[in-house]
Amino acid sequence: MDLKHVRNIDFTLIVVVGLLLAFGLVILSSASGNVGREPLEYVRKQVFWIGAGTLVIASIMFFRYQTAARYAWHLYVFNILILLAVLVFAEPVKGAYRWIPIGGFQFQPSEFSKLLLILTFADFLAKRKDRLNTFKDLLPCFAFVAIPMALILKQPDLGTSLVFVAIMMGMLLAAGANKRLLAVLCGGGLLVVALALYGHFAWHWPLPLKEYQIQRLIIFLDPDMDPMVSGYHIRQSLIAIGSGGLLGKGLYNGSQAQLNFLPEHHTDFIFSVVGEELGFVGVAALLCLFLIFILRALRIALEARDTYGTLIVVGVMSMFLFHIMINIGMTAGIMPVTGIPLPFISYGGSAMLTNMMSLGILINVSLRKQTILF
Repeated sequence: MDLKHVRNIDFTLIVVVGLLLAFGLVILSSASGNVGREPLEYVRKQVFWIGAGTLVIASIMFFRYQTAARYAWHLYVFNILILLAVLVFAEPVKGAYRWIPIGGFQFQPSEFSKLLLILTFADFLAKRKDRLNTFKDLLPCFAFVAIPMALILKQPDLGTSLVFVAIMMGMLLAAGANKRLLAVLCGGGLLVVALALYGHFAWHWPLPLKEYQIQRLIIFLDPDMDPMVSGYHIRQSLIAIGSGGLLGKGLYNGSQAQLNFLPEHHTDFIFSVVGEELGFVGVAALLCLFLIFILRALRIALEARDTYGTLIVVGVMSMFLFHIMINIGMTAGIMPVTGIPLPFISYGGSAMLTNMMSLGILINVSLRKQTILF
């Protein structure tokens, strides 16, 4: 990397992510205090993953992002292989086969699969830019994404599968796909899902999902349908967020998290802890940081020096935006519970490494947004 590129680094983006990470560690210290063997166990692990991710970012910065395009098909095959490995080597955790044990750690290939999809799909679309006007043109794109997505559904991991759809749609729009056609396909897809769910409950139509996944897709509409099982997470989350008020109950003083009424409060439902303990002010501050992060990513996409750079940034941005919207939506009871973590805030080694690697990609594209002539 030429040191002259350093002037292109988006320092605002780095500062915002630093604030998000600090915010996440503080709230995690409260949310995980009664989960591990000792109060700061998960905080220490999260710091380790942040440190590892920082080293990964440093290494990513020294490679031209265009190099990934040269090996796109190799990376795509590698993506398929690690997802197949899950089906062979993964150990069950709460009924799901998503994690492969490696040296005392739990490796979740589906998290890294999202980045591999972005890097490979961007090359796939860059070669078809402005030639995505008909349904026939889009079919190869759908097939490209459907293969790894089907392997993730097999685990089963509905949440990550939906992230794949969000990434695909965002990148297709950036590649110049027919917007009207995409809107029709999205609308038709939602209608098919609605009819399939109605048919399942009315006439027992079979669906390619586990029963608990089907319940998660609809329970947010009325958590009281099954208040002690499927609707329990949402009900406790709403109690937590609603009780926070303007300023919250204070850090380490939230009853729902501290007394273990709120499940998964250090991972999927950590936003509920923010609402309960820091109130509207804490939630607003966190949302502002996320907004600035997305806007800086958008700016990097617009200033990228080539189509491939634009597409991978849009893919990363779509991934983060979907994670943020769905996670906050499910904790607020307005979206299905899908088990999608909140970026930079929720605990998780594989997720944190993926977030940091994604940040490294954004910085990489930002560094090389223009040719240095002197």
